[in-house]
Amino acid sequence: MEVSLLSSQIQPEGERDIDDTMLTVRRGIEVIRAFRAARVALGNVDIVKRTNIPKASVSRITSTLISLGLLVRVPGTRKFQIGTRPLSIGQAYLDASPMARLVTPVMQSLADELGVSSAIATRAGLQMLYVAYRKSENISTLRLGVGSLLPLDVTSVGRAYLWGMNESERDKVIEQIRVASGTKAEQRLKGISDAFTDLRTHGICMSIVEYQPDAFGVAVPVYLGQARTLMTLNAGAVHEAVTREYLLDVIREPLTRAAQNLEKVCQDVDCSL
Repeated sequence: MEVSLLSSQIQPEGERDIDDTMLTVRRGIEVIRAFRAARVALGNVDIVKRTNIPKASVSRITSTLISLGLLVRVPGTRKFQIGTRPLSIGQAYLDASPMARLVTPVMQSLADELGVSSAIATRAGLQMLYVAYRKSENISTLRLGVGSLLPLDVTSVGRAYLWGMNESERDKVIEQIRVASGTKAEQRLKGISDAFTDLRTHGICMSIVEYQPDAFGVAVPVYLGQARTLMTLNAGAVHEAVTREYLLDVIREPLTRAAQNLEKVCQDVDCSL
């Protein structure tokens, strides 16, 4: 089950400085972002929980998005799914991206060598968004793909991103995580601190059964394109009783090599993924 911290991205006090049109647009985007790559239908109550937008506003927004073809009703229910229009926009963006074409062979090679899935992710508020994804034919699926959103604070891909940020920006994001985590703040911050120790000592961030049962994730920061845009590269799979020693001995070297290759093949590209 995917964990959402989208509610932390909507700050009601900040909305006082936004005019009505911009506020409506922003809330509409947040409603669309509440839907995951897993294609699970959501009702208004589900969207309220994921976005922290008032229920009355969510009802108006979903009605408008349906009329625009951005959402569709699930027959026989009061729930919705993403329509084809947002999907076509996202696919057109990926199809036109030269960087997306460059990273695919490197990621597929990594996935096939290790029998894992491999993803490139960027930060979206307090979550990580998969913008590229490849997997080995032999992998047990993690039900993830392009468009998947993962929590920033409990995944290897999120913690590696935090490590790659400049210190002042990282401190701001960690403070947002602390506030959003409530009673779990101490546990979440310790997990981040431990991950930083691994990155400092071993050069990789490891997460075992923290996000999904019987699954592991290993990640490193990467800086892609002429602008050296920070993203993260990860490798993950369902693997019962996996150990840190296995991740260090088997996963680390191919993953770090793939990260170096990605930076090399993308170094002259003048665009983001």
